[in-house]
Amino acid sequence: MTALALAALLGGCAVGPDYVRPAMELPQAYKEEGPWKVAAPGQIDSNQRWWEAYGDPILNDLERQANAANQNIQQAEAQYRQAQAASQIARASLWPTIGAQAGASRAQSNANGVQRLADTYTVGLNASWEADVWGRIRRGAEAGDANAQASAASLAAARLSIQSTLAQDYLQLRVTDLQKDLYRRTVDAYTRSLQLTTHQYEAGTALRSDVAQAETQLRSAQAQLIDLDATRNQLEHAIAMLIGKAPAVFSLPAVPAAAATDTAMDANAVRLLTSLPQIPAGLPSDLLERRPDIANAERLAAAANANIGVARAAYFPALTLSATGGYSSLAFAQLFNTPSRVWSLGSALAATIFDGGARSARNDQAVAAYDAAVAQYKQTVLGGLQEVEDNLSTLRVLDQESAVQAQAVKSAQLAERLAMSQYQAGTVTYLSVVTTQATSLTNQRTAVTLLGRQLVASVALIKATGGGWHVGPADQSAAAQPLAAR
Repeated sequence: MTALALAALLGGCAVGPDYVRPAMELPQAYKEEGPWKVAAPGQIDSNQRWWEAYGDPILNDLERQANAANQNIQQAEAQYRQAQAASQIARASLWPTIGAQAGASRAQSNANGVQRLADTYTVGLNASWEADVWGRIRRGAEAGDANAQASAASLAAARLSIQSTLAQDYLQLRVTDLQKDLYRRTVDAYTRSLQLTTHQYEAGTALRSDVAQAETQLRSAQAQLIDLDATRNQLEHAIAMLIGKAPAVFSLPAVPAAAATDTAMDANAVRLLTSLPQIPAGLPSDLLERRPDIANAERLAAAANANIGVARAAYFPALTLSATGGYSSLAFAQLFNTPSRVWSLGSALAATIFDGGARSARNDQAVAAYDAAVAQYKQTVLGGLQEVEDNLSTLRVLDQESAVQAQAVKSAQLAERLAMSQYQAGTVTYLSVVTTQATSLTNQRTAVTLLGRQLVASVALIKATGGGWHVGPADQSAAAQPLAAR
């Protein structure tokens, strides 16, 4: 019975509230139609190579380089290892501390007027252990573990942010290549139009103003083509930084078309390797469970809850057990003889009687920190739901808009061809040609821009759902490993 009572005393119960994930009232479905379910945070799935859904080998290679060399990811990985070490330090306090000592001293003493000079030799072991009666150390270890898990989520969030930013920059660069190709072909067409009006002017069948209009239109298109270089260069520089390279040593050429399949294209035309991923009809909100920012916020709330227990344990006395054992002798040759053995056992119970309200203030501080962490967690969940809704809505609208815009492009191209035929027949002025050509160019550029917005929005939706359409095996430990190493 005595042993059981001692075990109960030393085991104790951890003071402070046990952690329960903060409850939230969430809708049963998204505003966008689909079979949804209530979201709840879960572990992080960091194994999804979601960018492979775009079918672009160049993008796949860039993502591999970014995962291995991006400095922001390297920094987050180092911070995760710091948090792991801090967790291990907190957990180490659960165990006794054992030390060793050895010494030699020479001292003069005075006893009853008799002075004596003697040497003393000692060697031994000492141990001390704070019995975690009130759970202060266990709550500290619990907080350390939660902080390490939160740091793992931060690492996953940093990686996902870099991956999505790289994908968006790359896709925008490819769309810029399409725009440049459109303007290059437009410049070629406008050059032919200028040659036609010049020949007709020289033949006396066209006005000088027709030549001026054709030349103005050509130079304007050339200027816009040059302006696109600035956008492309900036995107290329951003990609270089994301994969850990200096812009001076990185270049990303346009992807040439394998063969000309359109009469408006030639052998130098560019093509888009990327394809828009097919979004499933139902995107259940269980994908939101693995968003790293939500996991991070939830783990920080757990750590804050554990810190309340640490603060409340300060109201109770601390019990420390200690033991020493070894040898002590005035003669080194007799140091390890049986008569030289020494030992001691002890215990200490220490408690704070008055601290001017410091403990109460620390408890209030811990409670307030927990309340703030819970509010941050709930806000993060709501923000995640908003991002999913925003991008689902954006993709739906852009899909409808792109279909209508494609029809507008066909109509504008037909009008352009008809106006040119009528001008050559002398039935309309060149102003009609200029107007239809400008309209056609505007509509084609709008179509390319819409494609770029769809691609960027699809990446944003993937990021909003935590990285991909399908939930894979949850692996917390894998969050700290670069994808290139797996």
